[in-house]
Amino acid sequence: MYFIGIDLGTSAVKLLLMDQDGVIKKSVSRDYPIIFPRTGWSEQNPEDWYEQTKDGLKELLSDIDKDEVAGIGFGGQMHGLVVLDQEDKVIRPTILWNDNRTAAETEYLNQEIGKDKLSEYTANIAFAGFTAPKILWMRKHEPENFNRISKIMLPKDYIAYRLTGVHCTDPSDASGTLLYDVKNKCWSKEMIEICGVDEEQLPTVYESFEVVGTIKEEVAEELGLSKDVKVVAGAGDNAAAAVGTGTVGEGKCNVSLGTSGTIFISSRSFGVDKNNALHSFAHADGNYHLMGVVLSAASCNKWWMEDILKTTDFAGEQKNIKNLGKNQVYFLPYLMGERSPHNDPNARGTFIGMTMDTSREDMTQAMMEGVAFGIRDSYEIAKSLGIKVERTKMCGGGAKSPLWRRILANVLNLKVDILEAEEGPALGGAMLAAVGCGVYSSVEEIAQKLVKVKETVEPDPEIVDLYNQRYEIFKSIYPTLKGLFEDMRID
Repeated sequence: MYFIGIDLGTSAVKLLLMDQDGVIKKSVSRDYPIIFPRTGWSEQNPEDWYEQTKDGLKELLSDIDKDEVAGIGFGGQMHGLVVLDQEDKVIRPTILWNDNRTAAETEYLNQEIGKDKLSEYTANIAFAGFTAPKILWMRKHEPENFNRISKIMLPKDYIAYRLTGVHCTDPSDASGTLLYDVKNKCWSKEMIEICGVDEEQLPTVYESFEVVGTIKEEVAEELGLSKDVKVVAGAGDNAAAAVGTGTVGEGKCNVSLGTSGTIFISSRSFGVDKNNALHSFAHADGNYHLMGVVLSAASCNKWWMEDILKTTDFAGEQKNIKNLGKNQVYFLPYLMGERSPHNDPNARGTFIGMTMDTSREDMTQAMMEGVAFGIRDSYEIAKSLGIKVERTKMCGGGAKSPLWRRILANVLNLKVDILEAEEGPALGGAMLAAVGCGVYSSVEEIAQKLVKVKETVEPDPEIVDLYNQRYEIFKSIYPTLKGLFEDMRID
């Protein structure tokens, strides 16, 4: 019996085939473009997602017994605004999670409606990347398109809809819309009214491991699959990745270094950071989690290597970096603004501390350390809430770097567990499908049975002390530059 996991990422869709014992049989990926209409804007065409997903599925299934495929699950980029008309046609390109055009709408929600009210309604405050500010932006700037909206969806859910014909989502992804009452797991009537939409325009919410339907007959025929293949709701990318790393149940931690960076702490009980610097979201295991998000993580590495240094030899650029904790150069990783904990779309990437003897390696090290310090900003808030963590899993493209693993272990002073199979949200999606098909009784059971640690990176007390000193300087840089970032804003 096989299960398919589909991870609808920002730059590509990754598809994975897993058997019922958790063995990964095959994986493929397909790229698609990102559109940048203006500085700070970021969009994609949902049709590109679907066409590349279908094409990837055909390759994934090319040399197996397709009758053995039992279920499909998802992980996917969160917050994107997908809008359909009455004929279920896409009205406009999707406004993505890392789009910063909604500064005015975010400020309106946080200041006029008020952070206390937002937290009461949704357990969160407004961030520029969230879906609700995008809806308000569209209502103001594209009223004709806004009036055509019949359905509001999230990116991965558009793929689920194209496969099943069902308008659905799950609690983890819904949590990031600022339209969802996380504590009570239902759409917030107050937020729906504030945004000027109707609940009928929003998708039905299923738990991440619940079956939403079966694959449509015409799609099944095109792909050579049985029309009885079950499709589960899946989860937002970070929640799906957490399932794939076994970060479920009480007090587990995962750090993801993908396009964005996250620190994700699972909990069986609902909780809110009183300052709302961390997101309080529902989890794919049926429980909850707290999460801090750095908008640019491994994407900082890609930018620095490919766009600035003009190289693709990532490992080669890192091989001579030895003196951890002793670098005098600092980097703010705010290339797309920043979310946790600053909530500032005007923040910008910044190198500071260079001298005449600063080397190429110093700059590369500062970039990697800056992302780690950004993750620590959120971890410090979690610790202030009394949350105790001794170790973390690590996933995402950045997790493939031994150097970045060591930096994270020492900056956070945590043991970093590296997994035998690190396939991110795609693996989580396949695992959710296996639960939905009844092969496993719960998300916690499948995680316990399938997720295995192959090595652990231990923090070095001396390097930890050095990084503690460096972090004190790092965390003072943003407040010092905040006013300047505001003055530099491009409207």
